[in-house]
Formats: sequence, structure tokens, C-alpha cells
Amino acid sequence: MVDYKKPSEGDLIEGLKNGDRGAFTIIYKEYWYRMFTVAHRKLQNRELAEELIQDIFTRLWKERETIRITQLDFYLFSAVRYEVIDQIRAASRQHTYAEYYKAFSSFEDLNTENTVAFNDLVQMIDKGLEILPAKSREIFKLNRFQHLAVAQIAIQMELSEKAVEYHLTKATKSIRIYLKEILISILALTIAFLQ
Repeated sequence: MVDYKKPSEGDLIEGLKNGDRGAFTIIYKEYWYRMFTVAHRKLQNRELAEELIQDIFTRLWKERETIRITQLDFYLFSAVRYEVIDQIRAASRQHTYAEYYKAFSSFEDLNTENTVAFNDLVQMIDKGLEILPAKSREIFKLNRFQHLAVAQIAIQMELSEKAVEYHLTKATKSIRIYLKEILISILALTIAFLQ
């Protein structure tokens, strides 16, 4: 009878870093279900939990040469925790935007004037985005409209997280100032019109 010894955690980590598909497969089989269970319990959505865990393992394989792992358990379950938090935040933002949209769409139905005003507001927001430098605009859109986290944007755009945070802060301040100026102008015109 042949006695097969299970590789140590250190051997699996080293194998993973060296591109050993066998080591990756063992890690996947060892951790996938437990990670999925944690994500599913928190998200209450089977498909979303499966996708989230799949993304973590895909990223683990793609970044295997550069990541620093000392303990697989800690690394993988921390990744699950952060991904779940990001997912909950994104869902919360999407829900908030949907509520805003519903509120605005009910106003849109009131009459033609409101429709024109709504369309003007949308155009003003678009113009506010145009004043941003290209990189800041792209980072702002990725964060606010596609709900990507700072870390994900940093990887996608090959920037440091600090640089992404700087661009987001700069873009947010610029948009706020632009919209405040527009709002003041609209209020002044409305007051003048009502008198």
C-alpha cells in the first residue's frame, strides 16, 4: 500500500508561486467550499457567492508570483471578508441610486417642464465630469458608476492605491463645487422667475 503524504502549507504556497497547477488545485479543493460557505452565509445569494470565490481564486492564480502569503487560511478568508464587504457596499450604493432614480423618475412624469429640467440636470452632471482631467474622470466613473473599490481600480489602472484615492478626492471635490455653482445659479433664476 502506497502512503501519499499531503503537502505542507509551505510547500503549497511555494508551489503556487512557482506556477504549479497541482498545488493550486489542492488549495482550490481544500478551501473552495469553506470559503463559499462563509460568503454565501453573509451574502445570502448562491450565485454571487460562487462568483466572488471564483474571482478570488482567479486573482490568486494571476497574481501568484507577486502576492505574499504566509498562511493560506488567513490570506484566503481575509480575501473573502474584503470581497463580501465590497459587495455589500456596492449593493447598498446601487440600491441608493435606484431609490434616487425612482424619486427623480416620478418627478419626470409630472409635466414637460419637469422633463426638461431633469434632462438639464443630467446634462449638467455630464458637463461636470467633462471638466475633470481624463484620468480623474475615469477613476471617478469606475468608482461611482461601476462600483469598483480603490484596490481594484489601482490594479486595473496600474496605479498605487494612494494615487487612486488622490484622484477620487480631487474629482469629488471638483464635482461638488461645480454642482454647487450650478445649483446656486438655478436657485437664483427660480427666485427671479417667481417674483
